[in-house]
Amino acid sequence: MAVRPASLARPVAGRPFTLQGVLEREGVFSWLMLSPGVLFLLAFIAYPFFYGIFLSLEDRRVATPGVFVGFANFQTLLGDAVFWQITRNTFVYVAATTVLKLAGGLAMALVMNQSFRGRNLARAFLLLPFIVPTALSTVAWMWILDPTFSVVNWLLVNLGVVAKGYSFLGNATLAMGSLIVVNTWRGMPFYGITLLAGLQTITPDLYEAAAIDGATTAQRFRYVTLPIIKPVLIIVTMFSVIFTFGDFQLIYALTHGGPANATHVFSTWAFDIGMSAGQLGMGAAVALAILPALAVLIVALTIYLRRG
Repeated sequence: MAVRPASLARPVAGRPFTLQGVLEREGVFSWLMLSPGVLFLLAFIAYPFFYGIFLSLEDRRVATPGVFVGFANFQTLLGDAVFWQITRNTFVYVAATTVLKLAGGLAMALVMNQSFRGRNLARAFLLLPFIVPTALSTVAWMWILDPTFSVVNWLLVNLGVVAKGYSFLGNATLAMGSLIVVNTWRGMPFYGITLLAGLQTITPDLYEAAAIDGATTAQRFRYVTLPIIKPVLIIVTMFSVIFTFGDFQLIYALTHGGPANATHVFSTWAFDIGMSAGQLGMGAAVALAILPALAVLIVALTIYLRRG
């Protein structure tokens, strides 16, 4: 009996190459979803940043070709007395507003975390200073601090506290103090809402257990509340410091850096040098001068947070 050769198995037809099949691949789909954000970051953050570094290394003026000068712009800044005044202004402004916003925002969050009538409405009003456009709120503060029509001066004079009103934006010390107050008023809701979200993650059982053990209110805050919200506290502080270092609209609209550079910070001074004076290279150098301090701060806070 003849034995027939076994029939060769037919190869299974491969899956046809289709667009739907490609999109169903996890790697392709992930990159497809990430691509708009990546392109946005490259176009509006990465490119301006690296182009700013390139400009800072040139003697570049408006409508003229740049000449590569290396770190000469930064060396010029280090020998400029105004640069050190701007540096002092920036650090005083950032340090004072950060401390005030942190303390006020934490107190605001603790109050908003309590149960009382109208709590939801109070939380909604809490966001008003943060959502109002900066230019609009700054115009309102210009009227509040105006030497002639200031409601603050009117109250102080009529209450007999002072005999004559102050020029809040015409005095170097008062102008910086006014900026700190306005920035604190505007930025405190950011702290308050963020810390409120952190407080609501704390289970009441922890407070009950601490109270049973005899912990006072201050001890419950120190040993229960603070350790739990510390990561949120560090992150919100880091973001606030970054935003405050780059604050421009409020300062430029309210004082324009005056009087006599008393309220200029890096962002406003860089704009004046780069745009108003047309020295693009020097303006870029001023804008980048604060980068090392920011980098050290971010790295230090990140390491502290990871250790915690």
